[in-house]
Amino acid sequence: MPPLIGRRRLLKYAAAGLSMAAVPGAALAQTAVQRPPKQTATDEFSVSAPVSIEVNSRPLPSFDTRDRSRVRFGELEYRSGLILTSRFRGFGGLSGLRLDAKGERFIAISDKGGWFTGRIVYKGREMTGLDDVEASPILGPNGKPITARGWYDTEALALDGSLVYVALERVNQILRFDFAKGFTRAHGELIQLPLGVRKLPYNKGIEALVVVPKGLPLAGTLIAISERGLDAQGNITAFLIGRTLSLFSIRRSDNFDVSDAVLLPSGGLLLLERKFSWLGGVGIRIRRVALASIAPGAVIDGPSIFEADLGNEIDNMEGIDVHVTAEGDTVLTLVSDDNFSMIQRNLLLQFTLVE
Repeated sequence: MPPLIGRRRLLKYAAAGLSMAAVPGAALAQTAVQRPPKQTATDEFSVSAPVSIEVNSRPLPSFDTRDRSRVRFGELEYRSGLILTSRFRGFGGLSGLRLDAKGERFIAISDKGGWFTGRIVYKGREMTGLDDVEASPILGPNGKPITARGWYDTEALALDGSLVYVALERVNQILRFDFAKGFTRAHGELIQLPLGVRKLPYNKGIEALVVVPKGLPLAGTLIAISERGLDAQGNITAFLIGRTLSLFSIRRSDNFDVSDAVLLPSGGLLLLERKFSWLGGVGIRIRRVALASIAPGAVIDGPSIFEADLGNEIDNMEGIDVHVTAEGDTVLTLVSDDNFSMIQRNLLLQFTLVE
């Protein structure tokens, strides 16, 4: 095994199992909803109210560990990156991230059933840290933390105005929240799902959620993609949840599994994928798929626009989002899930899409 793997101590990957181009302001605007009072904590989630936490950031000036001057990777150009740490023991496991239209304010989920909200701080085009970060438990239909009923592995996140969708991988359910009713104190409600969702394999369930906005094919549809729920042909099972409930498939290749998805402003769908093997280590890639190709019963595919391995500054990359800067740059933001392990890292990476 190459020395790089030993340096990063990433062998526990074997046990490992920050949407739309412009997130509507209703979900993220600080003045749009009445927010509960804040508390400060370093230990654990508060049941009664969000807590303010401090997140420390260390910059990653380059992405390629073998050639620090390299900035172009496929169709992406590296902008900046951060290693995130916190004394708050609930911080980590970042499995989904959604940004506002400026790429500043964010909502993120932890796979242990928690919300994180806050703001990315920039100096020019580079990220320098996080500020105004709050943590709170995700609440179920009864108003109690979902972890109280054994619901966790909150792996996917999508926004539709003030509505927020969260996928629970282990129990194969999706919760819908109305953030106009208390922001992160809103109670989730279960939504109706296609029968195939409940049959997804344990710990390989819904890993990506995308709501299609108005003006695009499938407008108003919630697209739900499994990590590795395979059909009879070995392709990845995905679902269309809207006026009707239906299935489609994504061509699986090179042992990659889906970890998240996002819609580009142009309407193309980007799939963030990852793989692990003892010989090859960890790898990630991003594939581009035409939204118009998605239909009930379809098998979709698309070219890879980006690939990275342990020669790059990656970890267990589980979240992707997109925003457009004032200068017109289309920026992809990737976030990693450290599995609350000392041998893994919470990374926040940004790239410009060069089209």
